[in-house]
Amino acid sequence: MDRNSAIGLTLIAALLLIYFNFFSPSPKQEVPVPAQVTAKDTTIVLKDSATQAVADSSLIRQYGQLSSYLTGNEEEVKIENADLAITFSNNGKIRQVELKKFKTYTQKPLYLVTPASNQFTLKTQYEGKNIDLYRLFYQYSTEKKGDTTIINYTAKLSESAYLRHVYSIPASGYQIGYKLQAQGVTGLNNEELTYQWNDQIPLQEKDIEDSRTRTSLNYYTTAGSFEDIESPKDYAVETSTTPVKWVAIRQKFFISSIIAKNSFSKSEVSTVVTNPIDSSTVKDAVIKLSIAKQDVTSDKAQFNYFFGPNDYEVIKDVTDGFSRNLPLGWPPVIWVNKFLIMPIFKFLAQFITNYGIIIILLVLIVKLILSPLSYKSYIGMAKMKILKPELDLIKEKYGDNMTQIQAEQMKLYSQVGVSPFSGCIPLLLQMPILFAMFYFFPFSIDLRQEHFLWAEDLSTYDSIMNLPFAIPFYGSHVSLFVLLMTATTLITTWQNNQISTQVQGPMKSMGYIMPVIFMFVLNKFAAGLSFYYFVSNLVTFIQQIIIKRFVDEEKIKVVMADHRKKMESGAATGTKSKFMSKLQEAMKASEENKKKNK
Repeated sequence: MDRNSAIGLTLIAALLLIYFNFFSPSPKQEVPVPAQVTAKDTTIVLKDSATQAVADSSLIRQYGQLSSYLTGNEEEVKIENADLAITFSNNGKIRQVELKKFKTYTQKPLYLVTPASNQFTLKTQYEGKNIDLYRLFYQYSTEKKGDTTIINYTAKLSESAYLRHVYSIPASGYQIGYKLQAQGVTGLNNEELTYQWNDQIPLQEKDIEDSRTRTSLNYYTTAGSFEDIESPKDYAVETSTTPVKWVAIRQKFFISSIIAKNSFSKSEVSTVVTNPIDSSTVKDAVIKLSIAKQDVTSDKAQFNYFFGPNDYEVIKDVTDGFSRNLPLGWPPVIWVNKFLIMPIFKFLAQFITNYGIIIILLVLIVKLILSPLSYKSYIGMAKMKILKPELDLIKEKYGDNMTQIQAEQMKLYSQVGVSPFSGCIPLLLQMPILFAMFYFFPFSIDLRQEHFLWAEDLSTYDSIMNLPFAIPFYGSHVSLFVLLMTATTLITTWQNNQISTQVQGPMKSMGYIMPVIFMFVLNKFAAGLSFYYFVSNLVTFIQQIIIKRFVDEEKIKVVMADHRKKMESGAATGTKSKFMSKLQEAMKASEENKKKNK
């Protein structure tokens, strides 16, 4: 090959390469089922009549009667009731939900569903082809039935065949009725339809870490089992083959949920924090549910959506087990919250609008209810204080023989008619109320965005100072209510130690260490909680001063001495509690074992 031929072939090859890469016509492609419609691109456009004809023929060939509903323009219908503003799409799905009576922490409208953060799909097979029924463009109509608005989205395939989504919106409330119907549609091949709900949960509150910790996916099976899926940082997924009654995306103060009238045959739920440094998104939640085709074709695919506050008074009657979305603790703590704390709080809120004052009154009422136990505890500690000299003599007499010391102490308690646990048991009985507050305040929506003194929001931490750096386990802010709570706890601890002689040595020091530990733990908790315990400590301090004024230790000494004389003379017989009897038996058994082993 000569030089000119080589140059010519090279030029021809270059021209062919340029042509096929930049100027060759694109091959004709069949138009698939439309992809997920986004907020910015909601219309499928066919460029010319020739392409339209090819596309139509392709769709008809693949999807038959449904083909005419696969292209179109997305249209919206907005319906409002007293509590919700719901926007529907002619794709047959909910597009946006606004809670009208609530705002975000930054005072913007509060949406539980938006096109940007929520995606709904309803997948099945039609004529052997995969299809998403929420990608069709339905014909719609609205009607009124009493005070309920009904909106129908219908794909009519023939005079006797149709697909339909029916939504019913009552005049008030947070529930939306939803029915999925299919009549005469022979092309549905799957025995189950797969419903999927993806929710990129936006931040509604002040603290992203607190929101992530308190956001979970919950579901309730037909067997009565309540399950919650939490993932503060990592991926969490759970599959249930037991039929599921409802699934809920529970945020700290709000719930988005779908509830089946019958059940979903299977479920898979998952949550993940995709980007921990993204402070705009709390978590990504995914719900997958199976709907039996038989339910759809027999008009049994009936559901309710719930979009509303996680308020016990609102959710308790929604459906079976739904109130468990509000974590109130385990028995007996949950009983204390349901039947004592919440009723008192709701009652006071009917007459008082300042929630700081409500918390103060709640403290006073609870302290009044517990005052008999507090009085009994104080008397018990006073008796132990009187016995301290004799207890010290017993320890000095028997040295390191702990078994003998305990036996002699029990004998002394029996002689004077004192229980060594008389000061502790009343305090233990108050523990359920103590723990109830740790559940009540962080999730109490009544405190949300309620300010008091320097706290701008009693449902989150109060901050009087932002630190230039984060202190491990403490945070990057200073909560004044927590500091006040810590200071008053230390004072009441000191006051109790002046009365009680039962706590000695390292345990006595622990009484001062624990409030400091709680200062770190509670720094990010709701200001309402730390304010409650601050007021409670003040009331306890005053209460003990009052009790001390009315308790005469000299009279207690006389009573104890009189009891001892009667016991020694045989005029009275000491009655031991079952616990004391078992304790003495255990001590005797321990002493006998030691003797045998020698």
